[in-house]
Amino acid sequence: MNAHPHRHDHHAIGEVAGVVVPDSHLARQITELVRDTEDDLLYHHSRRVFFFAALTGDGKALKYDPELLYAAAMFHDMGLVPAYSSKDKRFEVDGANLARDFLRRHGVAEDDIYTVWTSIALHTTPNIPEFMKPEVALLTAGVEMDVLGMGFRNVADADRLEVARRHPREPDFKEGIIDHFYQGIRNKPETTFGNVKADVMAYKEPKTFQRMDFCRLILGNPWPR
Repeated sequence: MNAHPHRHDHHAIGEVAGVVVPDSHLARQITELVRDTEDDLLYHHSRRVFFFAALTGDGKALKYDPELLYAAAMFHDMGLVPAYSSKDKRFEVDGANLARDFLRRHGVAEDDIYTVWTSIALHTTPNIPEFMKPEVALLTAGVEMDVLGMGFRNVADADRLEVARRHPREPDFKEGIIDHFYQGIRNKPETTFGNVKADVMAYKEPKTFQRMDFCRLILGNPWPR
């Protein structure tokens, strides 16, 4: 798939459903990097995640930094892209590390960088981010809304549909995102231990994928009892 069919759209969609994309130099640089790196499916997904995260935050009257939330949303799946995928780390960590390095080069404060890093690293770990800083909680909320259809009640239907219209889910986001996950982790299946991506491997390789088992690890470790 051609990743750059609409180069001019870097700044074409600056506001959706009342949510404004931060118009800073940093945000523009992030948009250009991600648009030039990810294919359409991941790019539109990442933008939807930002808008859903921001709408959720606004609906709950949470105070968050839009620029940090935008950075987290746009980088959150970059670890699935071959150019930024490590051989041995979870894809979430690869994306978090890329965001950290990018933000450091742009002089962002370390505390803010840590917030973005944590947001990305934990975005597939359910039931923990919601109790953390708003940016961390909201990134996961945005991802869960777009991928899992969770939290619809937190965003007006018209706003949610407007985001999906401006950043479309066609032709088939559901199967497409599963395939993107699979392509990003298939060469390092051990990184799926204890997280939801093991389900992706089992779905794509039902006959060959062997899950690591927590209890077997306990019972088979070097301790005598």
